Amino acid sequence: MNGRLKASGGAVGGGLLVAGTTSDAGKSVVTAGICRWLVRQGIRVAPFKAQNMSLNSFVTREGAEIGRAQAMQAAAARVEPTALMNPVLLKPGSDRSSQVVLLGKPVGELSARGYFGASSAGKTPYAGHREQLLGTVTDCLQELRRTHDAVICEGAGSPAEINLRRTDIVNMGIARAARIPVVVVGDIDRGGVFASFFGTTALLSKEDQALVAGYLVNKFRGDVTLLEPGLEMLRGLTGRRTLGVLPFAHGLGIDEEDGLRVSLRGAVRESVVAPPHGADVLRVAVCAVPLMSNFTDVDALAAEPGVVVRFVDRAEDLADADLVVLPGTRGTVRALEWLRERGLADAIARRAAEGRPVLGICGGYQMLGAHIEDEVESKAGAVDGLGLLPVRVRFAVEKTLARPSGEALGEPVEGYEIHHGVAEVTGGDEAFISDGQGRSLDGCRVGSVWGTHWHGALESDGFRRAFLRRVAADAGRAFVPAPGTSFATLREEQLDRLGDLIEEHADTGALLRLIEEGVPEGLPFVPPGAP
Repeated sequence: MNGRLKASGGAVGGGLLVAGTTSDAGKSVVTAGICRWLVRQGIRVAPFKAQNMSLNSFVTREGAEIGRAQAMQAAAARVEPTALMNPVLLKPGSDRSSQVVLLGKPVGELSARGYFGASSAGKTPYAGHREQLLGTVTDCLQELRRTHDAVICEGAGSPAEINLRRTDIVNMGIARAARIPVVVVGDIDRGGVFASFFGTTALLSKEDQALVAGYLVNKFRGDVTLLEPGLEMLRGLTGRRTLGVLPFAHGLGIDEEDGLRVSLRGAVRESVVAPPHGADVLRVAVCAVPLMSNFTDVDALAAEPGVVVRFVDRAEDLADADLVVLPGTRGTVRALEWLRERGLADAIARRAAEGRPVLGICGGYQMLGAHIEDEVESKAGAVDGLGLLPVRVRFAVEKTLARPSGEALGEPVEGYEIHHGVAEVTGGDEAFISDGQGRSLDGCRVGSVWGTHWHGALESDGFRRAFLRRVAADAGRAFVPAPGTSFATLREEQLDRLGDLIEEHADTGALLRLIEEGVPEGLPFVPPGAP
């Protein structure tokens, strides 16, 4: 970079906050794309999200838990992810409470009112907590800026959520504390993007508006010249330029924070046109359990030509599946109840009795066991599992956070662990994952039922292919995994596509000036401002 910004702590790198008019406007994608574009220019860049609410998380090499989106943005920036990149992670356990993960470690459960709530007097009962968290996230951002040329921050939801502004540490709160410019992303595919840009700006206070430097239109379809008159009118109304119009492109999402869209699965499904390598396809049904977490585990399955992955919530949806996956969940006991209520538990038991493949990952592995003792997550006490694996699970107060490696089906495998449940394996046909010397590291198998606590194991190409060959044999399918599929290569190609979007369709000169020079002077106020 040509310039270096100065702060009280000495020389620091530039910064930019990518906010959005709504959730799912494309903040994560744009942040990752800017990171990849910058690193291709030889700029040392890091991602940052002060506070993330997500059930999809990742474990860094130092054993810290952060949002998966930030881990993928770090991959886009070609840097190792750290807890500094996502200092506050909220993991919902119900509609009203979340586990708070601070600097990578769980520190307790809080209700939404306890974390965000405000009294009628306008003061938050957790005001001191907010100030402490703001200090923590500001320190993390400062450290990243000290060690990188640029830090691209991602906001959350909308910066114009005026009911939460007093407690905000992720949108305008961090932008004001660090004095960094803000670019607002709007999803034009939803409609109403001009009103969203104008309304977002006009609902911010004068001090906050002074940091909003421009807009980015996302997911545009059609002739961009038809959009230009509206962009000029928006500039006249707000005094701010639109710094790019990104076209609609399928499968460009990175690991999602929430929802059922499995981003890389979609990208691979849409981009891979090769037919199945063998004579048959393999159908995978993933049970969409409540509080489903790290459903990105199945991305690697869908990366294989001929593997069809879908999410299901009815017993009849399992009938033609060659493999049923029980994914991770933040509520193992609640998910068990859900499986039983919907008849899925009985359907899975019938599959196991018929020798048809079932895979449980983390919470899914726990559900396949015989017995669960939970005084931590659900506080339900003793609960019967599905009884398909000889495993007893006891929930511990301390969370296991690890990045293990081992061997499975004769192939090297790596993964990561995020769980309170401690599994005691009392039998089985074989360990799922070993140390290569015959000693069990994790999981077990009985017939065609498999279970493991390891997330991400299916990203190990050799192991994934070996596992799919076993599944195909048990399912009686003439499916053969393609020998050359590299999940890591597909991920890199996807991140490069994000970088291409920014390079080809955004005003990169203007973005670089914001990062290097900071907030422009004289940005006009758009009335009425925050009430």
